Amino acid sequence: MNDPWTIGRVSTWTARDLASRGIEGARLDAELLVAHALGLRRIDLYLRIDQPLNEAELGKIRALVERRRRREPVAYILGYRDFYNRRFKVDARALVPRPETELVIEAALARLKARGEGPLRVLDLGTGTGAIAITLALEVPSATVDAVDLSEAALSLARENVAALGAEGRVTLHHGSLYKPIGDARYDLIVSNPPYIPSEECDALMPDVADFEPRLALDGGADGTLVLRSLVAGAPQHLLPGGSLVVELGHDQGPAALGLARAAGFPTVGVTLDYARLDRVLCADLT
Repeated sequence: MNDPWTIGRVSTWTARDLASRGIEGARLDAELLVAHALGLRRIDLYLRIDQPLNEAELGKIRALVERRRRREPVAYILGYRDFYNRRFKVDARALVPRPETELVIEAALARLKARGEGPLRVLDLGTGTGAIAITLALEVPSATVDAVDLSEAALSLARENVAALGAEGRVTLHHGSLYKPIGDARYDLIVSNPPYIPSEECDALMPDVADFEPRLALDGGADGTLVLRSLVAGAPQHLLPGGSLVVELGHDQGPAALGLARAAGFPTVGVTLDYARLDRVLCADLT
């Protein structure tokens, strides 16, 4: 008689199968997919490790594993990604929020806090899922956020997240390119996670990214700074006195970003490193 397929056995088999296909983090992926298929928490996989599974449950797991074998991002399969302690709906309409982008949130929150208790205005350029805009609006009760994106599909996803997370009236979505949709409006803070990968490198990205996530949110032109240049150059005229610009960068774009910020007239500039000690966030202040 064959051994039954228990939660523990299927989790181990799935992890080995994904690892054999060159998928990094295969064990974590396997646990997330099995737990999602069964409607359980990850910890429940260990609490119920010897629980046998029926054919219907195995079928649900197989369907999710097959999608991951094709290198579809786990976040798209699950339909969500946790970001700054909130759960955001994600799908192929927008880039999956990354942990590194929480560094943008930290830098932005520090600057908003320094502005005091009065009403604060924030502009998020290239909002995607709305993760940055919604997080800042909910973390800072005195802030309202204008969120802009060139992709109408991304804006439709952001709109769903605004509603699901209770940010209506705090986040206003705009369709268009960078500063065009907001006219002459000025803000205490401008924040962005723009496309910053050089064009020729986009096709060489892992298939999880290159084959599934929107190219519009990735491709930063020949050297990766196409959008960054326009974003930084236009920031001072859209900032209130003493305002700040906080932008996520590619891993080697710190020197270029600092030069752009200084050329735009920012007197105080700096680059924050990420957990791997790589360039990650440009902080430019009109002070």
